[in-house]
Amino acid sequence: MIGGKTPRCCYRLCVTLRCEVAGPDANRGHDGFAAIPQIPAYMRASGKWEFSMPRKRSSPSQAPEKNGESTETGKIRSGIGGWTFEPWRGVFYPDGLAQAKELHYASHHLPTIEVNGTYYSTQKPQTFARWAADAPEDFIFTLKGPRYATNRRELAGAGDSITRFLESGITELGRKLGPLLWQFAPTKKFDESDFAAFLDLLPEKFDGQRLHHALEVRHDSFCTPVFIDLARKKSAAVVFADHAKYPAIADVTSDFVYARLQTGSDDIPTAYSPKALGEWAKRAKQWAAGGVPGDLPVIDRDVKIKTRPRDTFVFFIHEGKIRAPHAAMAFMKLVAG
Repeated sequence: MIGGKTPRCCYRLCVTLRCEVAGPDANRGHDGFAAIPQIPAYMRASGKWEFSMPRKRSSPSQAPEKNGESTETGKIRSGIGGWTFEPWRGVFYPDGLAQAKELHYASHHLPTIEVNGTYYSTQKPQTFARWAADAPEDFIFTLKGPRYATNRRELAGAGDSITRFLESGITELGRKLGPLLWQFAPTKKFDESDFAAFLDLLPEKFDGQRLHHALEVRHDSFCTPVFIDLARKKSAAVVFADHAKYPAIADVTSDFVYARLQTGSDDIPTAYSPKALGEWAKRAKQWAAGGVPGDLPVIDRDVKIKTRPRDTFVFFIHEGKIRAPHAAMAFMKLVAG
C-alpha cells in the first residue's frame, strides 16, 4: 500500500512508500487496563457504565447473517454516510420517494449506514427507537461520536460530552447498534498521556450492552507504535482511511475492522472503478478472515496479530458521494462472489 514520505503515511493506489516511525517507547507511563480506571462521579451516578480488564470480546456485529456478506470468519458490510442527501434523490432513491421513507429504502438496499447527525447534535431516545424500527432486523447503524468530545484542546476533559452522548438513547438501537466512531480533527496531534486519558473514558459496556469503539485520527503524528499500542490495549479499532491527505493506518487493533474509502469520483458510476472496487473487496475478505492486506501500511510491524474472525465495515464517504450508494452495492456483490 502506501504511504507517503516520512512521516506521512497517506494511501495512494499508484504509489507504495513506507512510513518510517520511531520505535515503541518502552517506558510509557500509561499502562492501558493494568488497573480499572477511576470512574468520575458523573459516570457513577448513572449506574450504566462498566469498565473492565481487556479480554476476548464478542463480534461487534450482532445481526443475523443474511445481510452483510458472511465469510467463514467475520461479516463484511459496506455502506454510506447518512441517508438524507438531496443529490441521491432520483439517482439512488426512486423519483417521488417521500423523504420520510428514505431510511427504510436505504437500509433495505445496504447492510449498514454511518450516522453523521450524532456528531453535530444530540438525538433523543425516541429518535434512535424510530430508526431501529425503520431498518431491517439484520441492519447495523454505526454512530459518529459528538464533536464536543473530540474537537477539544484536552481530550481528557471529554467525559461530560461522552456521557451525554451515551445517555441520549443509543442503546434504543438494540442489536442494530454497531461501532461508535470517534473522529478527530486533522489538526489534532498525538499526545500520549492525553489520548490515553480519553480512551479511559470510553466504557466497554453501557446500559448492559457491549460497545465497540473506532478511532479516526487524521494527523501524521499518530503514525507511531505508541498510539497503536494504546488502541490495541483498549481493543479500539484504528480506522483505515483511503484519503488524499490523511494518514492511512492498517494496523489491526480490535476484533473488527473499520475502513472509510474517500477517494471516489462522481464521474464513475460506482465512485471507484471496477478494478479498484475489486481490490478493496479482496482486502475486505482478508480483514474478515483475520489477516492484514499486504499492500497497506502497518505502523507497528513488531506485533503479530492473532488470526481470528473480524467483522469488517467498509464505508464509501466524502469524494464521489453522489455515487457512494452504488459503490457500496457493487462492493457487496463483489464480496459475495
